[in-house]
Amino acid sequence: MTVAYSDQYCHFFDDAAFEQTTRPGFRRRVITGESLQLCFWRIDGGATGSYLHQHDSHEQLGIVFRGALDFRIGEVDSEERTTLAAGEIYLAPAQVWHGDSLFIGDDELNECWILDVFSPPRDDLRSAQAEPTVTRVDHAVDDNDDGNVDTNGVSA
Repeated sequence: MTVAYSDQYCHFFDDAAFEQTTRPGFRRRVITGESLQLCFWRIDGGATGSYLHQHDSHEQLGIVFRGALDFRIGEVDSEERTTLAAGEIYLAPAQVWHGDSLFIGDDELNECWILDVFSPPRDDLRSAQAEPTVTRVDHAVDDNDDGNVDTNGVSA
């Protein structure tokens, strides 16, 4: 009986289910429910492409469970950095600046694994193929999450 519901309610670890994003070294798997959304990140150690940003109307709770995350969170003008190891958690309420991250790979896979939970679900992440839209520190919107502000399809 459990097999009949497994695809609907259970999502098993499957390396092939992680999809490459537009940022080299970033793979993700997104699972969306009614009121929350999980984004499971597998990020190569040393990968770049994270910039300081905020989510206008979404809370983000994250747990690092492989490798480590060195990042900024809090006031936009603060240069203070925090490093979280496996098992440690961050909470970024709506409109709290976070990012500018350094991803530290673990000894086994040289990857940083992070589970991000968003509430409410982000429409731009409902499909793992969709590109996130965030507000960057310069108040620009990076529509395809490649680190560049896009204007009418032309990279700035």
